[in-house]
Amino acid sequence: MEKNKRLQDLEVSFKSASWQPVADVERPFVRYPNKEASSGKVWRHSSDDGDINLSVVIPTSDAHRGGYLLKLLSQIGCQDLSGFELIVVRGDSRQGRAINTGAALAQGIYLLTLDDDTSLPNPETFSKLIAIMEAHPKIGIAGGNNVIPSDASTFVRRAMREIPRRSWTPVKEITDSDLAEHPCMIMRTAEFKSIGGENELIPRGLDPYLRQAFRDAGFRIVLVPGVIYHHLPPDGWHKLLKQFFRNGRQAAYANRYYPQWVIETPSKHGAFVLRRPLWQRILRYPLRLLSALATGHWVWLISQIFYGAGSLFFWITNIRRSHINQG
Repeated sequence: MEKNKRLQDLEVSFKSASWQPVADVERPFVRYPNKEASSGKVWRHSSDDGDINLSVVIPTSDAHRGGYLLKLLSQIGCQDLSGFELIVVRGDSRQGRAINTGAALAQGIYLLTLDDDTSLPNPETFSKLIAIMEAHPKIGIAGGNNVIPSDASTFVRRAMREIPRRSWTPVKEITDSDLAEHPCMIMRTAEFKSIGGENELIPRGLDPYLRQAFRDAGFRIVLVPGVIYHHLPPDGWHKLLKQFFRNGRQAAYANRYYPQWVIETPSKHGAFVLRRPLWQRILRYPLRLLSALATGHWVWLISQIFYGAGSLFFWITNIRRSHINQG
């Protein structure tokens, strides 16, 4: 199908989308399901009438994301790959459940996840990722390289340079790395299901959990040369600090209720220590603040302060709730 026709069909289909309740989709392969009722909806669109080789899954809160999703759909319509389907899951508060819903409906051999604010500047992204997976059966997850776009604002540019894992120099060869992430990564659908899919119980830490599940099954996690995407932090202090406060609160929740799934997230490629005890991570926190202060990384410093505040907020409210229940 010609790109212009595919793009037109995709835009028309999305504007007139018929959304199916997430609750109607069974997910029998999920190892850690969240059984709370979901108010989410799901929409599926096939790019053409041929065999489907790739299923693209996008979880989103509102099917808009300030215009980012519509831009992403346009970029998807321009991909040089034929034979793929698009599955958008809207309004599910659990990202893991949303992705599992998409995987349950997926008909493709490969499963590609994108965030609703991901940007794909290269029309060869899908075909390059599939080519890597077809040539290397021991690769379980292959991700792209998140780089700073040329039109990024001064604030976004600084945030992506200072905050670990927000951007990196693109790899020149297939590289084992923990930096493959949901904003742009591909898996085999059957293998994704065989390891139990996404963890639906944890509100934060989906990426490290899934990567480790694939490693435990004997697969490699890699970054791919020539695959670029843009996934930006919020453009402004208010939204960025709100995000870090929320992340800190959710991380504390995971430490409190699911410590077995708290996994390190290194900012460099290669092997790393999988887990560190809580006391080490607590002691590491002020050292990170001092390092950010010494290097003049003010965005990272203030973001970490709000992350710590979110974590502290959770522990204080948790202790108060325990005292109330005991009283």
